[in-house]
Amino acid sequence: MRTVFIHGAGCTDDVFAAQLDAFDDADAIVLPGRRGEATGPSTIAEFADAVERQLGARSAGDVVLCGHSMGGAIALELGLRDRGSVRGIVLIDSGAKLRVAPALFESLERDFSAGARALARMFFADPLPDRVEFATGVMLEVGQAQTLRDFHACNAFDASERLGELRVPLLALTGKDDRLTPPKFAQFLADRIPGASARILEGAGHFAMVERPDETNALIAAFVAETKHR
Repeated sequence: MRTVFIHGAGCTDDVFAAQLDAFDDADAIVLPGRRGEATGPSTIAEFADAVERQLGARSAGDVVLCGHSMGGAIALELGLRDRGSVRGIVLIDSGAKLRVAPALFESLERDFSAGARALARMFFADPLPDRVEFATGVMLEVGQAQTLRDFHACNAFDASERLGELRVPLLALTGKDDRLTPPKFAQFLADRIPGASARILEGAGHFAMVERPDETNALIAAFVAETKHR
């Protein structure tokens, strides 16, 4: 069973460097619309279709999907499709509904570079310069058009009424200081999905896997080990 990481809006698999180093069986999806691709999807369902194709091409078999932010929405969508190959889901700073503030769209549309930097500062409980530069650089690499498509996909996503249909175990990890998907998002999932659990990471914001990699990795490893024995 493989652990597969799915990144979030305006990002690439670079955000999972600490996880890919820690898990021997890990793989990461690079969503369409980056790394030289001119245009990518604009809905969570379309992203999920693309991830299914990538997993099929890699003959991934049974997987635990670990999705960050928008990647969590994609993982949820795939889990709700109930194909049988998804054995478990880990959501990192994500939720069943991912509304985006109009001001964020305005900022990214008006001056993408400045807007990306301002957003990057919001990603972290402790916005150290190297962290902000890293997150800003990733968004600039993805580019304005696809980053906006990503966030519009998030804004339209709402699986809150379907959570009872999920038939696989789920772990929701959220940074205590996450300003974009605060801890109540994780608790909402735990309250509505049978057998799901929520864990809140101290000293972390929206990029918990970057700010608290060891704690994040330990929780994922324990979840994957438990899932293998179900």
